[in-house]
Amino acid sequence: MATFLHRIGRAAFKRRWLTLLLWAVVLGIAGAAAAGSSGSSSNSNITLPGIEAQKAYDVLGEKFPAANADGASARVVVRAPDGEKLADSGPRAEVSSLLKGLKTSSPRVASVADPFAAKTISADGTTGYAQVTYKAKAADLTDADHKRVDDALDAARDQGLTVEASGSALAPAESGSSSEALGFVLAALILVITFGSFIAAGMPLLTALIGVGVTMSAITALTAALDLSSSTSALAAMLGIAVGIDYALFIVSRYRSERAAGHDAREAAARANGTAGSAVVFAGLTVVIALVGLAVVNLPVLTAMGVAGAGAVVVAVLVAITLVPALLAFAPDRALGRGSSRKPARTKTTATTALKPPAAERWAAFVLRRPWKVLLFSVLGLGVIALPATRLELGLPDDGSKPTATTERKAYDMLTESFGPGFNGPLTLVVSDSDPAATKTAVGQLTDHVADLKDVAAVTPATYNPAGDTAMVTVVPKSSPASEQTNDLVHTIRDLAQGVRTATGAQALVSGTTAMNIDVAAKFSAAMFPYLALVVGLAFLVLILVFRSILVPIKAALGFLLSVLASLGAVVAVFQWGWFKDLFGLQTAGPIMSLMPILLVGIVFGLAMDYQVFLVTRIREAYVHGAEPRAAITEGFRHSGKVVIAAALIMTGVFGGFVGGDDAMIKSLGFGLAVAVIFDAFVVRMTIVPAVLALLGQRAWSLPGWLDRRLPHVDIEGEKLGSAIPVPHEPAPRDADFTPTR
Repeated sequence: MATFLHRIGRAAFKRRWLTLLLWAVVLGIAGAAAAGSSGSSSNSNITLPGIEAQKAYDVLGEKFPAANADGASARVVVRAPDGEKLADSGPRAEVSSLLKGLKTSSPRVASVADPFAAKTISADGTTGYAQVTYKAKAADLTDADHKRVDDALDAARDQGLTVEASGSALAPAESGSSSEALGFVLAALILVITFGSFIAAGMPLLTALIGVGVTMSAITALTAALDLSSSTSALAAMLGIAVGIDYALFIVSRYRSERAAGHDAREAAARANGTAGSAVVFAGLTVVIALVGLAVVNLPVLTAMGVAGAGAVVVAVLVAITLVPALLAFAPDRALGRGSSRKPARTKTTATTALKPPAAERWAAFVLRRPWKVLLFSVLGLGVIALPATRLELGLPDDGSKPTATTERKAYDMLTESFGPGFNGPLTLVVSDSDPAATKTAVGQLTDHVADLKDVAAVTPATYNPAGDTAMVTVVPKSSPASEQTNDLVHTIRDLAQGVRTATGAQALVSGTTAMNIDVAAKFSAAMFPYLALVVGLAFLVLILVFRSILVPIKAALGFLLSVLASLGAVVAVFQWGWFKDLFGLQTAGPIMSLMPILLVGIVFGLAMDYQVFLVTRIREAYVHGAEPRAAITEGFRHSGKVVIAAALIMTGVFGGFVGGDDAMIKSLGFGLAVAVIFDAFVVRMTIVPAVLALLGQRAWSLPGWLDRRLPHVDIEGEKLGSAIPVPHEPAPRDADFTPTR
């Protein structure tokens, strides 16, 4: 591997213009494809094959085609002025005017239900709602459609009504690039401080921009065909920025080390690509394994997010091992920083006596003096932070989790106040049988039983399809959608449905947002352990190849578990319990989105292996070249500690920038990833890893002989570079090539 990447580095360095041109062409092709795409990111409902709630939705789509389940919809909530009721002459006329405005707002409107005719008025007569359905999907509605709906609502407000709305027919919230921009600014500051050179700092930023540009253009081009969600592009951007900067940072840092060791510019770039580039390839491979492994959950939207994120990582790796050496060729000396370009390499004795050891090396020495104490303190600290994860509650986001200033949240609160807490989480019973008589009998039995349950507020009359073989019944709970009572009610109704099926033969399914939440949580709980087994198992094999050790991969996996549990604990404390929620811009706390934990696990695992590979490969490199185990730890921290710290700070800044966004899942995911990077990089990799390696000694690098003989040798440390690679003397490009002529 090192030899192959060495050749790539030399070739890219020599043919820098060609390499840059090729990436410009790739970016141009991807950009052209994105510009020609007619689709945009959608917020389509999550589909989860194999669960009862999804089966019920599928039956409704088949048996009630006129309902147009894929069409956009809106629920408009109206409230009379203080002291009046909607049935009074004034408010009623204003409601009629509102309904007329909604009907004429777009030719795509299929129907507008009159709240008086549909009997959707609250018991006190002050509040009602109108259901608006569309013939077109939400993604097909135009800005003009959205504006005319807003105009109709504003006109009713001007007449004195309180009017709010929710649903897919409303204009989607505007999303800017402030999160990405903030991450780039923080990364730039950290890179300048780390390298002391604007040229060296600019290279990782430029390569990350190119990589993210290619990835986001490709996702945009595929959005319409694959119906990708907005969260997919946000996740890909988040990962692309973070790993794109970090991978380039690692190679540029190694280039500077190779130049300091006396190598000419081209050979230094090639060696950096052969050693640091090998670490980048294997680190990226572990991230890809973790993200693609999300497909085992069998959730299309999660699979799409995982594949898109993996694609962003693959592009970042390819950019790092090809474009970074080419960019180094444009400024081989100025990438070293001010005053460093032509300094001769100092001997080890001179460096040791003249310079104070780096902070990372001094930290390693501190850990090595007291490994047991440091290990116990770190493990116990992460364990305490992880405790809230034992109270993790999952759910899907609804309008109740949106900011209080949004019209969706206001509509949600108005319905809760006027119709009860369970109104926003109704259950849908779908009863079907090939024999219409059996369907009718089953509906009668089931509704009688359900109406007698103590947590049921209302049961609507059944609605039958034209064939009469399928019925739909709405059940409104008394308790809120996220309450334990509603959860118990869903299970109770499903038990009753099984009894009715035994008696009549008709199938009865329970669906609705609340039922979907319950099914999704169960699906993820069942998938978590197989997912972990698959991802950890595959990555374990990769790490055995990289480190030629059994204990080091085991230590890496256990460290990952500590990091992810601690990060989940922090997420629960902030986003579910509401601790410090004002500090992070949260207006409400509640259940964690069901997708978030398993997505966090996948990404954190990949990033944890990044730091494991970046740091421990340099330690093993020193050990392979003859250093004693403890001396190898110090040597690895001397060369890689600063880079790992910088990489962790960059990732923390990039992920933390997304906490300021509006998307509930991306907000919590950004926070979880940011704290996970802090825990993993600074506590696990920079503290627990040296402590464990010090305690294991030479046993850390042992491998059974029979296994050692059968494993391929990937040479990630570049052992063969010194002897296998001829180094012809070729003059390096001058920095003047990079400077515009006056």
